[in-house]
Amino acid sequence: MPSASHQSSSTLLAQHAAPITVVRFSRSDLYSRLTEVLGISVKDELLQLALTHRSYSYENGGVPTNERLEFLGDSVLGLLITEALFERYPEFDESKLSPLRSSVVSTRALATIARELELGQYLRIGKGEESTGGRDKNSLLADSLEALVGAIYIEHGYIATAEAVLRWCESALDAATADGATLDAKTALQELAAAHGLTPPEYEVTESGPDHDKSFSAIAILSGEKFASGAGKSKREAEQVAAKLAYEELLARLT
Repeated sequence: MPSASHQSSSTLLAQHAAPITVVRFSRSDLYSRLTEVLGISVKDELLQLALTHRSYSYENGGVPTNERLEFLGDSVLGLLITEALFERYPEFDESKLSPLRSSVVSTRALATIARELELGQYLRIGKGEESTGGRDKNSLLADSLEALVGAIYIEHGYIATAEAVLRWCESALDAATADGATLDAKTALQELAAAHGLTPPEYEVTESGPDHDKSFSAIAILSGEKFASGAGKSKREAEQVAAKLAYEELLARLT
């Protein structure tokens, strides 16, 4: 990967740390400012489409939304992260690689990356979403980031998309293996609970969305206490994310 572009995007990310402010400028300015932070060019039309939430469409005559790009970007991102983990950890089997991937592409992790890119200020959202803090919602930010990946893939193809996206995800990839809990969060949480006399973890799982595109949320429960919710595209993924969050919180208390 080109070191110059990596250094440029990292410097820009460090400089853009102000609270979310809605950016209002011409399309050409939108193109140049955001793509400078992204470290890769995106055509105006694709960029604006990737930033258009359905709430904006509902209030503006049904203009096209970013949902198709999100669908594409979700798959592209999953493959990129899977390949990166596969190459980085040749000794890991599927049981270890799967929760790692889930951690990196979780809604929470993607929203964090979107905030680092300050993506929220560029989004086109409806007045209702605006009034309820939509520019900083995890789900909306994560979906928009996936749409952006889809847009970059359409314009540049796999290799250039991989270079850009893996720069953004570098911290998330490192964080995913910062401790052993992320390799099998459910097992780690169960062992930690047993070591401190807590009841074995249970998981409260809910699902939403149509059959062809379901989303799952899970909450880990230990000794009657509920921990932070984890999200995923499968029950297993959601439980792994929930277990990781509970493990980190519990470990912080006990150490």
